[in-house]
Amino acid sequence: MTTEIDSRLSDEVGEQPHPLLFVTISGAHLYGFPSPDSDYDLRGAHVLPLREVIGLHAPRETIEVSRLRDRLHMDLVTHDVRKYFGLLLKHSGYALEQVLSPLVVCSTPEHKELKDIGRRSVSRLHARHYFGFAENQWRLFEKQTPHRVKPLLYIYRVLLTGIHLMRAGEVEANLVRLNEEFRSSQVADLIARKTAEPEQTTLPGTDLEFYRAEYDRLRQSLREAEEKSALPDKVEVKPALNDLLVRLRLNDPNI
Repeated sequence: MTTEIDSRLSDEVGEQPHPLLFVTISGAHLYGFPSPDSDYDLRGAHVLPLREVIGLHAPRETIEVSRLRDRLHMDLVTHDVRKYFGLLLKHSGYALEQVLSPLVVCSTPEHKELKDIGRRSVSRLHARHYFGFAENQWRLFEKQTPHRVKPLLYIYRVLLTGIHLMRAGEVEANLVRLNEEFRSSQVADLIARKTAEPEQTTLPGTDLEFYRAEYDRLRQSLREAEEKSALPDKVEVKPALNDLLVRLRLNDPNI
C-alpha cells in the first residue's frame, strides 16, 4: 500500500531530538474513519544515546509533542526502543498495529526487521489486549452523554481487529477493510457519518441496549475465535528483539 504523506508530518518528525527507528500514522486515519477535523496521531520509536541508558539516572523514555503546524494538528508520541520492545513482549496489539501500520512517515532497515519480528510475535495471547481495549472503549462510550460516534467505532474496530487476527493471523486495523469481511450495514453507516462530520459528532439517538447486545455478541465472537485459532499459545521473540536492541544501541556514533 502506497500512501502519500503530508510534508508537514515529515517535517515534524525530522525535528525530533533522537534517531528514529520508525514513525507511523495511527488513530482514526489508520482505522479508516478520520473526520475532516481529525488530528494526526503519529506513533513510533526512537533510540536514546548509549550514555543516557547506562548511567544511574533514569532516562526520559517517552517524548510527546502536540502542536499545530501550518494549520495541521498533530500528536506525536515516541518511546525509546527498549520500552517499545517491552510493549511488544507484553502482547500489545496497539504497539504491534503501529509497527505494522501501512501509513509510514519514516522508516529504517531496522524497522523492516522489527516488522518481521512483530509478525512472528502474534499469538493467542493478543486476544487479551483486544478484550481489554474493547472493555475500556465500551465504558467510555456508555458513560458519555450525548453518545458520540467515535468511541462506538473504536469498539467495533478493536473487536473486529481482534477477531480477524485470531482467525487469519494477520493485523488489520482499518475498519473499512474489516467490514468488507464482516459486512455490517450499521458499521458502514457509522463510518460514513464519522468521515463526513466533525470529530465530536454524536449519534442522533442511541439505542444503548442494541449497542450493548452488539458489543456482547462481538466479544463472544472474539472468544470463540481465540478458542478455535490456529495461532500458537506462546511464541519466543525476546532473543530477536534483544539482538536488535543491542545493535541499535551500539550503532551510536558518539560511542
